[in-house]
Amino acid sequence: MGVPGPEEFVSYQQWGLDFFAEAVSQDRILGAVNNIAGQPIDFGPIGVGPGKIAKVKAYGAIGAASAHRLDTPQISYRVELPVSLTFEVNLQVETHTFHAELLVPLTLTAQAVEGVKIFITIDPPRSSDVEVKVQAEGIRATIMQRVVNIEAELRRFVAKYVARETTKPHIEEARVIDVSAAIDKAWGSIAPKPAESKVTDDFAEALEAEIRENEDTFISELGEG
Repeated sequence: MGVPGPEEFVSYQQWGLDFFAEAVSQDRILGAVNNIAGQPIDFGPIGVGPGKIAKVKAYGAIGAASAHRLDTPQISYRVELPVSLTFEVNLQVETHTFHAELLVPLTLTAQAVEGVKIFITIDPPRSSDVEVKVQAEGIRATIMQRVVNIEAELRRFVAKYVARETTKPHIEEARVIDVSAAIDKAWGSIAPKPAESKVTDDFAEALEAEIRENEDTFISELGEG
C-alpha cells in the first residue's frame, strides 16, 4: 500500500465501524458457531409415560451452520443449525422409529467490550422457533406420531440441548474476540520493517552527489581561501 490519497482518509469513528464489521464477519461468526457442528447427540434410553414403561432413545448430529447478516443497527447475524436426529420409542412389545430433520435458529450479536474486545451474545432458540420435519417408519408409527406429538417433543428437546451447548466453556471462549491480544501477536508481521540501509548511508550518498554536482564551486572557493 502506498501513500493514501485525500479521499481515502476517514474519521476514527468510521474506521472503528469498518474494523468492527470486519472483525465480526460472517466467516468468523460461522467459525465460532461451528464449534458446535459435528457434535453428536446421543441420549437414553429413558423411561417416559405412565410407570416409565416406554423407553425413549435419540441419536444424531448437528450439521454445519449457515448465516446471514441482519439489517439492524448492531452487527447481528441469524445463524441456522441443521440437526439430523433419529428418535426411537420402545413400547416393550415393539419399537417405533422416527427420522427428523430440524433447523435451529440462533441470533448472534457483536458487542463492544472495554479493553478492545468483542463479545458475541447468543439468543437461545425457543422451541416454537425450531423447524421440524418428521418421517415415521411404518403405518403404526405414523399413527403414534399424531398421538404423542413427536414434533413438539423434538422441538423442545433440541432447543434445550442447543441452548445448553452454547453455555459450555469452549463455546463461551470462542465468543470472546480479544482484538488487542490479536494485534500484539500479529504485530511482528505487520509492523514496519527496519530499512536495510541506515539514514546515515543515505546522507553520505546525498552529500557525495551534492559535492560532485558543485565540485567547481567548492574548488574555486577553497582556492580563493
